[in-house]
Amino acid sequence: MNWDSSYISELIERALAEDIGPGDVTVEATIPGHAAGRARIVAKQELICAGLLLAERIFRRLDPNLKLERRLEDGQFVRKKQDVLRLDGRVSAILTGERPALNFLGRLSGIATLTHQFVQQLAGTQAKIRDTLKTAPGLRLLEQYAVRMGGGTNHRVGLYDAILLKKSHIALAGGVKAALDQAHSYASSRMSPLATTAYEAVGLSPSQNEASSLPIQIEVRNEDELREALGAGAEAIRLDNFTPDQARACVQIARHIRPDCVVEISGGITLANARTYAETGADYLSSGALTHSAPNADLSLLVDSVE
Repeated sequence: MNWDSSYISELIERALAEDIGPGDVTVEATIPGHAAGRARIVAKQELICAGLLLAERIFRRLDPNLKLERRLEDGQFVRKKQDVLRLDGRVSAILTGERPALNFLGRLSGIATLTHQFVQQLAGTQAKIRDTLKTAPGLRLLEQYAVRMGGGTNHRVGLYDAILLKKSHIALAGGVKAALDQAHSYASSRMSPLATTAYEAVGLSPSQNEASSLPIQIEVRNEDELREALGAGAEAIRLDNFTPDQARACVQIARHIRPDCVVEISGGITLANARTYAETGADYLSSGALTHSAPNADLSLLVDSVE
């Protein structure tokens, strides 16, 4: 993540404009402009931290002279009551930046924490957990960053860096084989270097995918569609809304027909069943819950002294 990018600076400006508007009237009414003090952001629960560098930039945007001491790094485990960031400087800037900083920090740390819980469930299997495009509009890059901080992987950045054939695409194309044929033809016409994220969408490295300019993955709903897709040259399969037993049987079929095929399971993946699905032998489990349903991590800002 490039924390000095225009993407980040624009997010900060929008967040501050939304929160402050023409001015923080509570701070203006109660805090002398020259007042200095010390404060800290504290975890009120166990969590995986994500977004500290963004929080720092919010505070520095309000007071470039603010002294900040990071107590740990993104991706690290934080104990309850542990300090994550210490601040020393103008109190008005600290209090005005509190809510935007905590909103981002809580959101991203919540995603990282939930992702870490999934990663723990999958430990000892070959499966990895990854996200979907079910992210908050405008925050996808940040939320995908938080997934990585929790130990997960990203599927695709958008609709432009990988082909994912879902049931609507397949139906309109005329079936599984027709959809794959059209996708392969289109991908061949777009021969160009790909970013790592695009290859990661289907778990392939550039050397494994030299014949195609775009990774192609197809979603199947039953064994018949799976066999048709594999026969049509599918390199990556998504098993959509399969039971664990159905998924296990289909993973075995895929491994037998095309051993190098990347197999993902999606639909209804939860913390409670993730281990069972991982033990089917799939390469990936995907869950929109990582981003759309992660509870905010609980952190707070405490002012220790004012001078």
